[in-house]
Amino acid sequence: MTDLPIERHDIKGFDGLPIAVHVAGKGRDLVLIHGYFSNAYTNWIRYGHAAKLVAAGFRLIMPDLRGHGESGKPHDPAAYPADALTDDGLALIEQMGLTDYDLGGYSLGARTTVRMLARGATPRRVILAGMGLRGLVQSLDNGGYYQNVLTNLGTFERGTSQWMTEAFLKTTKGDPVALLHILNTFVDTPEAVIAGIAQPTKVICGADDQDNGVAQELADILPHGSYTEIPGNHMNAVTRKEMGQAMADFLTA
Repeated sequence: MTDLPIERHDIKGFDGLPIAVHVAGKGRDLVLIHGYFSNAYTNWIRYGHAAKLVAAGFRLIMPDLRGHGESGKPHDPAAYPADALTDDGLALIEQMGLTDYDLGGYSLGARTTVRMLARGATPRRVILAGMGLRGLVQSLDNGGYYQNVLTNLGTFERGTSQWMTEAFLKTTKGDPVALLHILNTFVDTPEAVIAGIAQPTKVICGADDQDNGVAQELADILPHGSYTEIPGNHMNAVTRKEMGQAMADFLTA
């Protein structure tokens, strides 16, 4: 599922940092934002979700977040102020001239999507995957876990959660220094702001995934929210074909 024709675009982040954007397909614009430690290829292209959405009639716009993938990965902490990923996302919308589009993300991508909405983004429809309410209102809830992994690489017992997280970091060729700084960009979004999201919103989450809280709670607080459960936990739900299918079903309904 990786032979999808992909165009590489480069935009400038809010501070001029090069941000790589991967574009596939023709049709309605759909911006998809990947998760922490990941990249656009791993989240959206590798397991066939992008191909399914392109076949459903969408033009996918898939940035690599700063500190990830093929985007700039500066080691200067000053490059990672609060809401930096949100500012980059809003810069993408502006620089690519998007006016009528859909917006979604997985895990950190879902949190970034909510921050973009809180800061004025106006997509028609929204997808929040791999996310519960707690992960939005307490954005650094898992920060200690990731800090521990990134500062103790090579010390974890095989098969543990930390070992698996480090193994994922290796597969995506992640930069530990840049990724540690990413934690400083996290900003909480109050429940009242989340409850004010007016767009039709689909929450999609693995049946065994409560890493970011309870997905059903998030769907319940959204005025036009609905929840689809798919198989898997936080690490592997994004690899299941049900993820792309749930996204396509919602966006084409």
